[in-house]
Amino acid sequence: MSRAEGVDDTESTAGFRIELPEGSLDIHDLSVGEPAPQAPVVLAVHGITANGLSWVCVADELFRRRGPGSVRFLAPDLRGRAGSRQAPGPYGLGTHADDVLAIADAFAVKPVLVGHSMGAFVTALACSRAPERVAGSVLLDGGFTFPPPPDLDVDAAITAVSGPAMTRLSMRFASPDAYLEFWREHPAVGPALDGPQASELRRYLLHDLVKDTGADGTGAAWVSSCVLDAVRADGADVLAHAEAHAAAARAAAAGVVTEFVWAQRGLFDEAQGLYDEQRIAALGLPDAIQVTPAPGTNHYTLVLGRAGASVVVDAIERRLDGV
Repeated sequence: MSRAEGVDDTESTAGFRIELPEGSLDIHDLSVGEPAPQAPVVLAVHGITANGLSWVCVADELFRRRGPGSVRFLAPDLRGRAGSRQAPGPYGLGTHADDVLAIADAFAVKPVLVGHSMGAFVTALACSRAPERVAGSVLLDGGFTFPPPPDLDVDAAITAVSGPAMTRLSMRFASPDAYLEFWREHPAVGPALDGPQASELRRYLLHDLVKDTGADGTGAAWVSSCVLDAVRADGADVLAHAEAHAAAARAAAAGVVTEFVWAQRGLFDEAQGLYDEQRIAALGLPDAIQVTPAPGTNHYTLVLGRAGASVVVDAIERRLDGV
């Protein structure tokens, strides 16, 4: 493992890099101040087309409360995204879960795992596979689902659910500003670009961009760093990976203290979120899993906005304090 100072054309923070036989994994260290050697560790796992800088608002809120040096906050770019886009397949939730546990081992820590959306499934799977290697988990608007129909079209389903977040993967943008303008049209994300967390949100969104010269070397443009094959493989697993769907309950049964935080509103800021009280009741979650609503947040602002970050940090602090 080595220090990394950013990758190619993406904006980044100083962090760490784990070299693989092919490619590498980039890990952002979002800590404020130098953590003490015995400081607890939060290891945060992003969503399907996101990257590690999606956690900046959450990390800032955590350190505002607990002070510099109180925690080490690590947030990897998963395989096929941003600084880890050259890490090869196979992709899928199982590979990401193994990568998360390898990161914990590389730092010789027993972290609190936090996952958002797809990252919640990865977090649950890592916890179920190695409950003795984690100090608790927080699952954010993900980690639980119902079995899909056998004839499901994965690409169509991912696009229907995530919309512009998926569509942008095949688009070319004339400039970083053009990319931000694309996101301004997103009903759940766009308003936040003019909000109090605008600079953090810009930093996260622009970390996704890489320069592409085109097949003939003359059509330079900016494109998403996300590898489409990775997104497809991961999306298929979110929809139909039986081990991942049962993972949170198995982890809780093995003693992993788990909290599930759900956003009140959806991926397009619609009133119906991915979860509600009726859907959660139908999941039949074990009593050991604490369930916490995040009123006034949507799927994105749960981690990218101040109100959402506050609820998320409440949950993280409960795990850090052993509550």
